[in-house]
Amino acid sequence: MADVGMVDVSLRDGNQSLWGATGLRSAHVLQVAPLLERVGFRALDYSSSTAMGMLVRTHREDPWELIRRTRALMPRTKLQFIGTGFRFISWQNAHPETMQLVYDRLAVNGIDRVVVLDPMHDMDAARETARRLKRAGIDEVVGALVFSISAVHDDAFYADLARQMAECADIDRVYVKDPAGILSAERARTLLPAVKAALGSTALELHSHATIGFSPQTYAIAPELGVEVVQTGCGPLGNGSSLPEARRTVANLREMGHRVDIDDRALGLACDFFDRLAAVEELPVGRPQDFDAAFLHHQIAGGVMTTTRRQLHEIGMEDRFESLVEEVGQVRAELGFPIMVTPFPQMVVSQALFNVMGERYANVSDQVIRYAMGGFGRPTAPITPEVLDRILDRPRARELQAEPPPPSPEELRRQFGRGISDEELLLRAHMPGEQVDAMVAAGPAPQHFNPGMAPVLTLLRELGQRETVHDLAVGKPDLRLFVHRRADGPAHV
Repeated sequence: MADVGMVDVSLRDGNQSLWGATGLRSAHVLQVAPLLERVGFRALDYSSSTAMGMLVRTHREDPWELIRRTRALMPRTKLQFIGTGFRFISWQNAHPETMQLVYDRLAVNGIDRVVVLDPMHDMDAARETARRLKRAGIDEVVGALVFSISAVHDDAFYADLARQMAECADIDRVYVKDPAGILSAERARTLLPAVKAALGSTALELHSHATIGFSPQTYAIAPELGVEVVQTGCGPLGNGSSLPEARRTVANLREMGHRVDIDDRALGLACDFFDRLAAVEELPVGRPQDFDAAFLHHQIAGGVMTTTRRQLHEIGMEDRFESLVEEVGQVRAELGFPIMVTPFPQMVVSQALFNVMGERYANVSDQVIRYAMGGFGRPTAPITPEVLDRILDRPRARELQAEPPPPSPEELRRQFGRGISDEELLLRAHMPGEQVDAMVAAGPAPQHFNPGMAPVLTLLRELGQRETVHDLAVGKPDLRLFVHRRADGPAHV
């Protein structure tokens, strides 16, 4: 019997995997935050630079303000940010001192737990990122061991990385991150003990997606293999391409004889909120998945798979999905088996799509060229020589090699002016200006959301769009809503 803690991923990875990182707005997060605080989660997988950018781009809401307001509502639960250590929002690498500014502002605004996810498992880079995070005041730094299946990613590979993380004074905990959901119970029985033996007293967590149905079974045995914390999603934001559903995971762990100290009623209320939100916003609900052996080959993470299917639909190529999946596996092998975690799934899938649509490697994205030039670190295995020559033997590669280094914070302040906050500076430095302008013009984001009111508000908006409706009032003892049409403009609710 073991005590098992839980980290909730609903607000970040659940939203990204199932709702394309666009389903949750500030009002949704702030409404459910007090419930999540009561559950007793050890931490929330709360945000990433991708999530912050999507909030600006899609909803014109300030992600920094959302962090501050969430922290005020959740003073005890750790809020986790996940990042690669070398970029913020954009695909291009940032200046090291710019990344230090990012970490400083995250800590000041309320983030107190950060995952160091170096996509190449470059331990020198991971140690440097951890050091900078501690300098910023981050309380808990979590090293990520990103699980993959390939000729080089064996148990000894991960045990060696775990040993190095345990020896780093700036890394507090370690987790095995399985973005494609391909860690079977059979493999876990050898991998997790090897990692735990190398970690010694350093705590081990497990983050495994439910994409092909492996992870619920793996979670059930994980505590006996040395795992102290498992990561899950609430209600509709669990299962599917997200992580195992929280309530079922709790029940399974208790059935296996383990203790899970959470508030079951608060967890149920949080799941109920997400259920109502999904119904009102017509968002997909995570479902238990059938086993799909193809994932063991292409290893495309849940959020990228959702985006890929949508893109194929938009360009009328739904029938090419199986061909694309096969090409993804081939491209990944040719590029030296990059682990399929951001930003590499996007690179590999986009290159596979180019290859399926035309001659292989006739078109190559800037990101793939930068990868081949070593801009993201050294590949785990060598890039196939013929493919490397094909990528680098083009004018665009020579142009990228001549690019100036990324600007420092001081250069960014000269470019964007000193009259804005560091938070706005970081957004403007890494996003299109018009998107940040729209966010600023929109003003403070709404803070309240009641799923039960959504049908009434939708009705009033639709009535307000009808020119024949001039005045309408809806009243009850605790509510009065009005629609009034001005002579010179549209109706207002």
